[in-house]
Amino acid sequence: MELSRLLLLVLALTFAMALTLCHVSLAQNRPQDFLDLHNAAREEVGVRRPLTWDPSLEEYAKKYAEVRSNDCQLIHSGGPYGENIYWGYGTDGYTDAEGAIKYWVDEKKYYNYESNSCMRGKECLHYTQIVWSNSVHLGCARTKCTNDHFFITCNYNPPGNFEGERPY
Repeated sequence: MELSRLLLLVLALTFAMALTLCHVSLAQNRPQDFLDLHNAAREEVGVRRPLTWDPSLEEYAKKYAEVRSNDCQLIHSGGPYGENIYWGYGTDGYTDAEGAIKYWVDEKKYYNYESNSCMRGKECLHYTQIVWSNSVHLGCARTKCTNDHFFITCNYNPPGNFEGERPY
């Protein structure tokens, strides 16, 4: 009987240690996660008006994400809103809100505020949409595609990225 208790204790401790050593990524994809990440990027460049969550934009994003769930192709919806789209796969943070927004915000290095343009041959319009000061509403969605990748879309209202206008 004493040996059984000792064995159970050893097994319990081994399990507890294994849990502490494992890195389990619990992707955060709640509206507040999307908002916090967007608004941090906006705040960094002095955009004083934070984005607020809009359930109708979220619904729009969900419907379009569902359309893309069969193929995860990076095709814009063509709707009336500003839109950033992303797809990711794997287990290292490439499939959640943080991964998508980091990818878009990383384009900051390609944006030149003085010339109000992207570096030649580089993309920066995802970033400028995030920090577009006239955009005040946000709705995002994430879906798992049939190929086990993830499609993420965020919609902005009013839209940004108007030629000749600065984002902030």
